[in-house]
Amino acid sequence: MRYAALLLLATSVYAFEIPFFVPDFLKNHVLPPSTPIVEVKDDPPPTVPRIAIVGAGAGGSSAAFWISKAKSRFGLDVEVDVYDRNNYIGGRSTVVHPYNDTTLPELELGASIFVRANKNLWRASEEFNLTRRDFTEENYVVGLWDGQDVRFTFEGGWWGTLKVLWRYGMTSPKRVQGIVAEMLKTYVGLYSKDTPKWNNITRLSEKYGWTELTASSTMEYLVRKNVSPRYISELVEAATRTNYGQNTDYIHALEGMCSLATDGAAGISGGNYRIFEQFLQRSDAFVHLNANVNSILPSTDSKNWTVATSKGTQDYAAVILAAPFHFTDITVPHSISEQISNHPYVHLHVTLLTTTSEYPNPAYFNLPSSSKPARMMLTTYEGVRHGGLEPEFNSLSYHGLVRPGEWAVKIFSKSRISDQLLDSIFNGQVQWVYRKEWDSYPKLPPMESYPPVKLGQGFYYVNSFEPFISTMETETLSSRNIVDLLLDDLFNASICGPQITELTNITTTDKNDYVYGWDC
Repeated sequence: MRYAALLLLATSVYAFEIPFFVPDFLKNHVLPPSTPIVEVKDDPPPTVPRIAIVGAGAGGSSAAFWISKAKSRFGLDVEVDVYDRNNYIGGRSTVVHPYNDTTLPELELGASIFVRANKNLWRASEEFNLTRRDFTEENYVVGLWDGQDVRFTFEGGWWGTLKVLWRYGMTSPKRVQGIVAEMLKTYVGLYSKDTPKWNNITRLSEKYGWTELTASSTMEYLVRKNVSPRYISELVEAATRTNYGQNTDYIHALEGMCSLATDGAAGISGGNYRIFEQFLQRSDAFVHLNANVNSILPSTDSKNWTVATSKGTQDYAAVILAAPFHFTDITVPHSISEQISNHPYVHLHVTLLTTTSEYPNPAYFNLPSSSKPARMMLTTYEGVRHGGLEPEFNSLSYHGLVRPGEWAVKIFSKSRISDQLLDSIFNGQVQWVYRKEWDSYPKLPPMESYPPVKLGQGFYYVNSFEPFISTMETETLSSRNIVDLLLDDLFNASICGPQITELTNITTTDKNDYVYGWDC
């Protein structure tokens, strides 16, 4: 018997999601040669409406792609400019190479996986002929560390399953698995031909029956569902701490269940950012990198928006903001800014390293010197709740060999991992280190209201979705919804036709393969 809610924790360690807008990041990506990167045109044809997209990550790149679908399907005449203050495309998804040597395997610094239920990214990988790396076949041994003791070590196979049943019983894993499955069954409705178009995320949550999930912490919700507190505070919390840096008694239950939905975990060989480069390359949008957007203000005729950037100034019929607003320092009218509260983000430290130590140091984990600690060590906050020490990291995981005898490791933590601590954990055998800290993803306590999707006439906010569900995939869903709203407002149209409300002519040969936006 296999319980996905437990055994797939091993792959959830890859699911680090960060908002696509990362200030002051110095890593370059080489763009595909055909990606258009041009200066702002001073005098565009006045008869052709233009749309500005701020942000070239998952949300911004996919928004440009969805607009291009409407252009190709029914001849919509519109031009798109995409701005990003960074010098690369991909935002929340970016890679580094050990020693800056591109002949060595890349390491995802940000968002590392998507799953089979993420139909936009999955479909993109197929349409763009990108090679997927399958994480589900890895033979993981996983440890659970509370800051003082390794509480549990588990692995796949029948023996690992028996250990889980012995510690947690049969009912809790089954109940959690059932809850996750039910959530996913509802979630896939976001890809159907009848997918709702939403102006208000609170009402979307109500429509999908997720109000109880978003109004409760993961701990509160699962206790009400008769899941054992030990299972929640150990295994479920290992997933929420790894994926979102938050504990089960804090993070809302919808995101908690998303942390466990890792069936079919995969990534793109070469880096997941390649999907977003392809979105833009195929969109025919004009892409402006190293372009700071300074202000978005009503134009003199009050019918358009004037976007002032470090590359110039341009009027637009509509603007899509695909970045966390309070990270952008963009000047907007007070009527816009007052609608977006300054939502807190988790400040996360990411440490990538290579080591010639095949296993972590058992002494650090208070284990016998002859033992081989798990090479994927997840954590729980439960020890702290009972007066113990807090773990010095959220998760630690080996990620395969970078060359013979040298392993890659990724660590997520609340604080900087010092060189001395690394030496203690890896027997003084650390070879290469790369550190990055950033405001990685929103803090996700139970919520009853969310930022507006539409901030003003012709002004839309992709990241309104992040406090609801924060992933690469849901940014593409949010952008798809916004493009449909924008096309309806400006052209009485949608991604799939001239009328947003008339989708009855949509056909598909297999409803399980149908993905709204891709298929019409």
